[in-house]
Amino acid sequence: MNNPKFQVNRSTQYYYRLKARNGENILSGEGYTTKQSCLNGIASVKANAPYDSKYERKISTNNYYYFVLKAANGEVIGVSEMYTTIQARENGIEAVKRDAPTAPIEDLA
Repeated sequence: MNNPKFQVNRSTQYYYRLKARNGENILSGEGYTTKQSCLNGIASVKANAPYDSKYERKISTNNYYYFVLKAANGEVIGVSEMYTTIQARENGIEAVKRDAPTAPIEDLA
């Protein structure tokens, strides 16, 4: 079992992933033009993750469950993976609440 962590990567832009204890991606943020703005996004995730009111629970067009995490200004700062059940989505939210505030950052960019 792995320790939860944020990973910063770069393709054409910077993005992050929050990796769960099982190694799966549980939250991601994309489209940052600089590494610093990506790190600022992670800081916002860490600050907002503990609060249930910051999570918006959604259903995709192909009937998968997912959630988005929003900052204080209402901007989406993270999107979850797709889940097949509501309970799995809730487990994902609980993992982000528990792990994101203290997860270290691994720079792969």
